[in-house]
Amino acid sequence: MSLSSRAILVVMCFLFLSSPLFTSATTTTDQTLQPRCESHIFNNGKHYRSCKDLPVLDSFLHFSYARETGVLDVAYRHANLESSSWIAWAINPTKKGMLGAQALVAYRNSTSGVMRAYTSNINSYATMLHESPLSFRVTQVSAEYLDGEMAIFATMVLPPNTTVVNHLWQDGPLKEGDRLGMHAMSGDHLKSMSTLDLLSGQVTETKTVNGNMLLVKRIHGLVNTVSWGILMPIGVMAARYMKTYETLDPTWFYVHVVCQLTGYLAGLLGGLGTAIYMARHTGMRSTAHTVIGILIFCLGFLQILALKARPGKDHKYRTYWNWYHHTMGYVVVVLSVYNIYKGFVILQPGSGWKIAYTAIICAIGAFAIVMEILQFKKRWGGLFVKKSEDLQEANQSASKKEILKFMNRWGDKTPEDLEANQSASTEVV
Repeated sequence: MSLSSRAILVVMCFLFLSSPLFTSATTTTDQTLQPRCESHIFNNGKHYRSCKDLPVLDSFLHFSYARETGVLDVAYRHANLESSSWIAWAINPTKKGMLGAQALVAYRNSTSGVMRAYTSNINSYATMLHESPLSFRVTQVSAEYLDGEMAIFATMVLPPNTTVVNHLWQDGPLKEGDRLGMHAMSGDHLKSMSTLDLLSGQVTETKTVNGNMLLVKRIHGLVNTVSWGILMPIGVMAARYMKTYETLDPTWFYVHVVCQLTGYLAGLLGGLGTAIYMARHTGMRSTAHTVIGILIFCLGFLQILALKARPGKDHKYRTYWNWYHHTMGYVVVVLSVYNIYKGFVILQPGSGWKIAYTAIICAIGAFAIVMEILQFKKRWGGLFVKKSEDLQEANQSASKKEILKFMNRWGDKTPEDLEANQSASTEVV
């Protein structure tokens, strides 16, 4: 057998032996591509004419719709979910998005383990999803939780001849006392809305609102990170370390003012502006990140006002003004860095952004440590010298007092009198 014949034989044997692997992979791929909702069987025996795998949050929608009567039988399922969670599915009959949505809500009671399902009319971005009637009739609302999957069932009566609706779905944590916690404000949780054609079952993703909001969030995070998290610390360091060199006076002051004002104005326009935009479109929430952000802006504004009230260098109140100004500056920097990391948790921009900012902050901190060491004697040496001088002066003062006391007692007597007094004392003894 020639060499080429042997090679062909080896290749054919390899293909024959590996064919089951390719067949298995193809079968697995085909199964993966098939809609996961079609093969699902409900424990309560319900059947629906249509089903749809929703694009995000491991969610599925089953429904049967009668156009003439407007009756919509619906089941919403959310897989891979912990029992300490809540789910919601809603139709918005007036607009796209959360405001005005008519929601079905369900969660598992943390004490009894019994499922609770109810309706909630979302009329505010600050909603707590309290139970309330919807704008259309809803019956047979129920829910179940089984094997990490939670589902809501209901029958809705929509206006006759309704064909297309805006719908959205969500999940979140269950807090102590069975309070519904805030859902995540990033990733797929901002993409869980679309347009649903009740006749064809076609789902059209709503990209405009979510895409714009995600862009605004990124701008908000980037602007605040650069302004409050980088420029502000650099401005503080310029005032602290450049000021000790006479050749850099008044350059340090201009660098300090430029960094601080640029950081504040950038944060005001880009940071606060985007925050107001997000509040108008998603609602203002009293989170720690929001409260700290407002506090930082207020403290920054007070720093600007303090410049107008700065007394002269020789004024008796200048020491107190310096103490206030420096303390507020350090507080603003610490709060800014802390709040930026809380923003990273909310926005989840990717580990690269967090690593890059951490590297910058570490570099700034390392530089500050080096400068503190180099300027230690110049900054704190005078304090120890002053203490030594004060101690020496106190000792000299005490010695002078003893001499004066001695002079006041014996100053009007001669040495002979002192010897006579000493001899008299000895004889008495």
